[in-house]
Amino acid sequence: MRATYPRAAVEVWATDEHRLGLKPILRPLWARRGQRPVVRVQQRFAWLYLLAFVHPASGRSEWQFASTVNTAVMSVALEAFARAVGAGPSRRIVLVLDQAGYHVSPLVQIPEGIHLVYLPPYSPELQPAEHLWQFTDDPLVNQHFPTLAALEDTLATRCDALQRQPAVLRSATLFHWWTAP
Repeated sequence: MRATYPRAAVEVWATDEHRLGLKPILRPLWARRGQRPVVRVQQRFAWLYLLAFVHPASGRSEWQFASTVNTAVMSVALEAFARAVGAGPSRRIVLVLDQAGYHVSPLVQIPEGIHLVYLPPYSPELQPAEHLWQFTDDPLVNQHFPTLAALEDTLATRCDALQRQPAVLRSATLFHWWTAP
């Protein structure tokens, strides 16, 4: 990349999507001895998607919401991400992502300054962005949300807080083999 664009700054980012919905995330919790913990659960299948972009070397992140994922949504997400990080002729972004159909489709419009690099199939352990979901799920565990808007509000607050904690994101996403800053 540096040989092709010698005057451009080059950064390596990773991206992934996470499906969240009104069906709650259940985890064990503490309760008083002799009392059963109560978690309100409704089996409703309405979803939203959280798209995360992370720069593991610094811990910087960008977050987006979508009602679905497909090639059109991916094109819009890439364009918004490119604008947010200033990708273009003088700043090149190498974006590491999985081989989901809506990532590899020839219909995806890739903005100038963004270069996609695909991970091998079935290798989520290589994807740094996969490690973000443990942080985004924390305020959702054992919680009931009456609407997707209420869920999105909680997630937006959490993502905003995570953006201000790059050291936390860096510690979770900067693998020993990832490119140095």
